[in-house]
Amino acid sequence: MPCPRSVKPGFRPLSHLQHPHEVIRHFTPNWFAATMGTGVLALALAQLPVQSAGLQAVAEGLWLFNVLLFVLFCGLYAARWLLFFDEARRIFGHSTVSMFFGTIPMGLATIINGFLLFGVPRWGAGVVHLAEVLWWLDVLMSVACGVLIPYLMFTRQEHSIDQMTAVWLLPVVAAEVAAASGGLLAPHLADAHAQLVVLVTSYVLWAFSLPVAFSILTILLLRMALHKLPHESMAASSWLALGPIGTGALGMLLLGVDAPAIFTANGLPGIGEIAAGLGLVAGITLWGFGLWWLLSALLITLRYLREGIPFNLGWWGFTFPLGVYSLATLKLASTLDLRFFSVVGSVLVVALAILWLIVSIRTIQGAYRGELFVSPCIAGLTK
Repeated sequence: MPCPRSVKPGFRPLSHLQHPHEVIRHFTPNWFAATMGTGVLALALAQLPVQSAGLQAVAEGLWLFNVLLFVLFCGLYAARWLLFFDEARRIFGHSTVSMFFGTIPMGLATIINGFLLFGVPRWGAGVVHLAEVLWWLDVLMSVACGVLIPYLMFTRQEHSIDQMTAVWLLPVVAAEVAAASGGLLAPHLADAHAQLVVLVTSYVLWAFSLPVAFSILTILLLRMALHKLPHESMAASSWLALGPIGTGALGMLLLGVDAPAIFTANGLPGIGEIAAGLGLVAGITLWGFGLWWLLSALLITLRYLREGIPFNLGWWGFTFPLGVYSLATLKLASTLDLRFFSVVGSVLVVALAILWLIVSIRTIQGAYRGELFVSPCIAGLTK
């Protein structure tokens, strides 16, 4: 049964939780956006040009906190399906909340990357096997989200151009995030054939996601030109467009770095050099496209701020796209050895940290008051 597209008159969000089980009853995948933002900040802090033991400790601490957060959210969402199955399944008919299924594999990808960045130095190479298993799980979830959610859009949900936002990107971009993670995982694998399998799979995932995401961006530009900006409650969605662009650039850069050694080890040396060159050119080109979206998102956000932006979990949409664009910028800095990208990347990471603090504090406050535990799928149901 589809969820209602609007809240029934007379419904008021909980000012406090009437019972602890309401947390579970109203828990939605939107919360996993917090693991995306927290995880990408941890990864970005660890890759700043200037490092210290304190900064590395903060980055690793954030990653460990993110692991706990992800496990907690998985437990809460699984409990919702077990305890409130009939209400939980209504999400498949909801035209907005269903898009957030993509945040689950994207949140997991930040944890996988952290195992490679923080776990290997701390616990040894044995962590790589765990990361590999989790990565394949992430691939399966990403592909499922990228196909099944659009299928529901085509067959079950109600959509219109004037109501469209960049949230449409969330289910299809998950595969692209998995591709970038594959670029980090491949060189850690001991077997040359396994490296090739992960590398080729990552290229497929990148192609599986990016063209579809760019098709959605084209529709989004038309929608904003014809129907202007979305409602202020969706203000953060203007940043989501930066996600597939930044992730696309980062993925091609990471895969391009891996390609020469992996293809050579599998008897294809010429292909590796071509892939490395294409990866660098694609990374620079996509970074330039992302700059346009970044500046546009800043202007749009300033306009929203004049009118006031109500806080909701969508504010986490400010963090992950900026984070992956920051990582792509820092990767360009290390690849090209250009100070410009180092400075810009560092500034973006500082901005990301500030945004993360603001959104985290507001989220904790809203969660404590119970205001954020409202599922649109059951908002109109009589309690």
